[in-house]
Amino acid sequence: MKFIADMGVSQRVAGWLRLQGYEVLHLRDEGLQRLPNGQIVTLAKTRGAAILTFDLDFGEIVALSGESNVSIILFRLNNTTSQFVIDRLKAVLTSTQDALRSGAIVVVEDTRHRIRRLPLGS
Repeated sequence: MKFIADMGVSQRVAGWLRLQGYEVLHLRDEGLQRLPNGQIVTLAKTRGAAILTFDLDFGEIVALSGESNVSIILFRLNNTTSQFVIDRLKAVLTSTQDALRSGAIVVVEDTRHRIRRLPLGS
């Protein structure tokens, strides 16, 4: 599974994912810090990667586009420390990989997560 980590996601989280065997591009890795969100979605689609983000705009962009080939892991956490994000990813990734491969928005909260399969409304 491949991921693109948005700027709000720490390099430490991206590093942890790499240690788990995932392919991860942090936007900073390729100097893409200022890439508009719509272009990040296009990049994710091209690379077959899910986007890791704290930015609500990504969920909205994908939901409104009717897109079903891009997945988003959207963090809605009160505790945004790298270790807590990693702990939540550990809990979430095992149960969401199939949904992420087929297109989904996974909303990760402090104590639970929700899966919205794409395209929404289908």
